[in-house]
Amino acid sequence: MPELPQDTLPLSQDTETRVRIVRAVIAAFRTRAFHETDFAVVADLADLPLETVRGFFPRWDGLVMAAVDRWNAERMAPVVPLLHAHGTVRFLRGIVEQNVQDPSLMRLLTSLLNVAATPGHPMAPTLQHEWHKFHALVLQGLVTDIDLGREPATMQPERGAEQLIALYEGLQMQSMVRPRMDLLASYDRAVTRLRAGWSQDYVEQVWDLTA
Repeated sequence: MPELPQDTLPLSQDTETRVRIVRAVIAAFRTRAFHETDFAVVADLADLPLETVRGFFPRWDGLVMAAVDRWNAERMAPVVPLLHAHGTVRFLRGIVEQNVQDPSLMRLLTSLLNVAATPGHPMAPTLQHEWHKFHALVLQGLVTDIDLGREPATMQPERGAEQLIALYEGLQMQSMVRPRMDLLASYDRAVTRLRAGWSQDYVEQVWDLTA
């Protein structure tokens, strides 16, 4: 059974149990696909009765989101300072660095994309909200970068955020099915080309499909 990391601060018994369950979910997703993980797997990893796990988290969706929130917060803690100190492009590179070291969370988030895009799924609104928050963070970061002179004024932040996130997420997805791919080097090459385009005035493309 994998050893579960322990929190250092003293916790109440209920909080300690809740944290243990959430960490068990994270441990499960490190080695199992999303569709192969359930309450029974979590209870086994947490070394708790199944009824206890269900008592703290009656809904599977709530347990998954609790795990994603905690896991993502731990991943982002060392990265967020890069946004303020060095800008948005370096911030996203920091996330890529974290994902190279531990790709499990990115695999989970990619699995949840299908859930987020499923009409009527109970988790969809919450997941979509999280993706909107991430987009807003990148967008505001680029606005600040332009104000500080890190990025050129010819870059439209709204379009820049779309492009930068598409580059980041697209390369992440490729790396999951191309294990030999150097994700960090690919990010550096692609973002260098992207930023070169940002420094030029945008010219509207007119595609003549009949030519």
